[in-house]
Amino acid sequence: MVTALVIIFLFGYGAIAFEHPLRINKAASALLTATLCWSVYALATADKAEVTSQLSEHLGEVSGILFFLLGAMVIVELIDAHDGFELITRKIQTTSMEKLVWIVAIITFFLSAVLDNLTTTIVLISLLRKLLSDRKERLMFTGLVIISANAGGAWSPIGDVTTTMLWIGGQISVVNIILKVFLPSVVCMAVPAYIISRRMKGAITKRPEPLHNKNMSSSSSERNVVFWLGVSSLLFVPVFKTITHLPPYMGILFGLGLMWVVTELIHSGKDEAEKGLLSVNHALRKIDTPSILFFLGILLCISALESTHVLHSLSAWMDEKIGNISVITVLIGMLSAVVDNVPLVAAAQGMYPLDKFPMDHYYWEFLAYCAGTGGSSLIIGSAAGVAAMGLEKIDFFWYLKNIAWLAFIGYLIGAAVFIVQHSLFFS
Repeated sequence: MVTALVIIFLFGYGAIAFEHPLRINKAASALLTATLCWSVYALATADKAEVTSQLSEHLGEVSGILFFLLGAMVIVELIDAHDGFELITRKIQTTSMEKLVWIVAIITFFLSAVLDNLTTTIVLISLLRKLLSDRKERLMFTGLVIISANAGGAWSPIGDVTTTMLWIGGQISVVNIILKVFLPSVVCMAVPAYIISRRMKGAITKRPEPLHNKNMSSSSSERNVVFWLGVSSLLFVPVFKTITHLPPYMGILFGLGLMWVVTELIHSGKDEAEKGLLSVNHALRKIDTPSILFFLGILLCISALESTHVLHSLSAWMDEKIGNISVITVLIGMLSAVVDNVPLVAAAQGMYPLDKFPMDHYYWEFLAYCAGTGGSSLIIGSAAGVAAMGLEKIDFFWYLKNIAWLAFIGYLIGAAVFIVQHSLFFS
């Protein structure tokens, strides 16, 4: 049974990794792999009720992540539909290329911590298209956006899906992940930004075009209300969890429900055609549903390997052969540049239970950093990179030549800062 499970998982993982050459959506591969893994487990086990019970238990844990992502995606789509992000982009007035590097890096870094690295990348690429006419310059800035977005998401419990998974899973707490991962993430962003800023000299060749609201159905006051309410709803989630001790998805659903009511009231005087693009119903249709199904499939795959003790055996082998937990974690981060970091973190959660590494253990915090930032080393290693690749038609080898080494240097120096910081202040 174990051999069959591993073979099915490896084939499924391969299909996910080579999504673009195969032209098969990774969500389809993940769902099929999950179903086959659990089917093999059920067929090979005499006690079917026990397998069903385990599946139901894992599905309860997975659903918390899915509902959190669903709520966050809809809130972000609502803000975008009302052109709320222009409140940020229109503040950029500099004509200095060097200053623009730091402005873009810092905005991306902190915006990613509040939203997520994928959405932040899309927003910043739209901004760069308005600011820069030279494609070569814009591609360098896009590479910077990928690095900064991944670094910014790593230290925030709502900034990157892998950090969110660790938070919902009880491996990290809000205060500790910010306290211990913030500085390494800053270094991971700042080192590449500094190198790029030294290379990007002179003035911006094209003055910024006027950034105005293109959605004529949304007024300036409506845009401000939706933007600030949406951002506040996202930031309120950790507060909600601390006060009520309920799972984070309850906090995000509260924020979504509040925004739903407010937007309905704001647009109550408009006809259906006029408010259609600004409604929650439209946002629900526009969100990336295949990504939600991908997370469902891959997390159920990992839960099958966990239930059959495959992951426990893998962790024991790694402890025996490598031993050093820091080296193991850095290697996981490097591997996330090649394969998706979601299943890697899910596997790590299954390999090391909380009774071995309790909440806020060094390993979990270091894993949040490494899995969140390691994917920047290749353009296919993160959702932000894949999105940028599609939007700007970036060639894989161009990124490998011009950006990958910058991202890798930033990743390693940030990892070193994390280790030194822990030994000096938190050990």
